[in-house]
Amino acid sequence: MIAIPLPFVVALLLSILAVLLFIRREETTQSAFVFIALCALTTTIVGLRWTFDYSLFRLIQPILASCIPVTAWYCFSSAHQRYKLKIWHFLPPVFVTLASFTYPFWRPPLDPVLTLLYVGYGIALIRASFKASNLPEQVRLSDIDNALKAERIAGAMLLMSAMIDGALAVDFSFFAGEHALIILSIGHAVLLPVLAISVIMISLSIAPSVNEASDLNEKTPLVEESKDKPQHPLTDDEVKDIVHKIDVLLSTKEVFLDPDLTLDRLARKACIPARQISAAINQVYGRNISQVVNEYRIERAKTLLLTTDKAITQIYLDSGFQTKSNFHREFSRLTQQTPSAFRRANMKS
Repeated sequence: MIAIPLPFVVALLLSILAVLLFIRREETTQSAFVFIALCALTTTIVGLRWTFDYSLFRLIQPILASCIPVTAWYCFSSAHQRYKLKIWHFLPPVFVTLASFTYPFWRPPLDPVLTLLYVGYGIALIRASFKASNLPEQVRLSDIDNALKAERIAGAMLLMSAMIDGALAVDFSFFAGEHALIILSIGHAVLLPVLAISVIMISLSIAPSVNEASDLNEKTPLVEESKDKPQHPLTDDEVKDIVHKIDVLLSTKEVFLDPDLTLDRLARKACIPARQISAAINQVYGRNISQVVNEYRIERAKTLLLTTDKAITQIYLDSGFQTKSNFHREFSRLTQQTPSAFRRANMKS
């Protein structure tokens, strides 16, 4: 039987994922396609490097490795707000590229640089996911919890990559690299696939932006202008005003019925910066905007369960949810019952 090295198996699976995303050709998955294609190429180069040990592969490997955390950061930052990668993010890959091509002349510390790069971006992703005032503005409100989990997992995988680099350094120092191939194979078999899945999760959670552009153009400049102003603590009156405006949008205009509702869309409809909405809602309700919006959706679902004979699948769609899993999770959180059990119990009474 022909034995295929593990890195090539992982590269094949990642390539299939990249092809599937390319075939979908969705606006929100373009960055995920680039990232997964990069991971597939990197894993292929790693396999070739440790199978054939050509100098070209030793040259390319650190360059591709330096692009992975930067690209992952871009994928998740784009979910937080409409984001253009700042020029300083390009500096580490550029440095690694120049260092790789000039390595024989001055032998730069590429391994420590890559380790610090992965640690830095890993910590940055994890920190961003725990900031209550910095929720992903482009993600559907019903998917925010999953998006934050994906961001934390991605950060953990980048930190894991740094640990792999440390393990390799120890192996070369004390065992002459005897276990290097095993460490790399196991690391890439877990690291890149999980990282790729995290990026796909965040990409699929981002709502398309084309539908709202035409009818909100007049309000957009007001929100963008406010974002550029220095951030200051909200006064009690400002908090009350923001919460009132959001309550009107949710209870009167029923914007929660839009399954693609995001914090950014809500901010544009209210002409209030997204971070101010997030801060005000947290201050008043002690919960994030995603949970508050889902509470409105669950109330609508409860009404439909009791007053109609609609199937549960149709009810969660009519309540603003996009997936059955999110609907059941939120319904159980708020009622401690499944939708079916809720309907049976209240119909009997």
